[in-house]
Amino acid sequence: MSVGRYAGIVGAAVAGTLAALVVALGGRLAPADLTALLIGSGLAAANSVAAYWLVVWSAGRSNAWFFRAILGGMLARMAFMLVSVVAGILLFGLPRIPLVFSLLGYFVALLVLELAVVSRRLSQHAGRTEAA
Repeated sequence: MSVGRYAGIVGAAVAGTLAALVVALGGRLAPADLTALLIGSGLAAANSVAAYWLVVWSAGRSNAWFFRAILGGMLARMAFMLVSVVAGILLFGLPRIPLVFSLLGYFVALLVLELAVVSRRLSQHAGRTEAA
């Protein structure tokens, strides 16, 4: 699966679930809470797409490059997420609970999606290698 297609799936999943959540809460969210939800889910989505891009980019390269990309990318993404959350709370005054819960909730859900897609990608690649 291409990175663009994966990003589209992630975007659709996040937008659909956020829309359902907003409808289910029926206007009980304050504007600041809604902003925090959007930012948290957006950060999680960007993190997921970046992780998938690193997997796609490193596929077919040497094991050393693969591990540099995956582990180095993980460190960079974790640092970016930490700085983003701290900045959102301290600099922009976003509500902590909606920001952190949306970020963590979407992070876990998108991690499951990412693992499923990467696993499927690897099994398809292994099947082609065995057939050759």
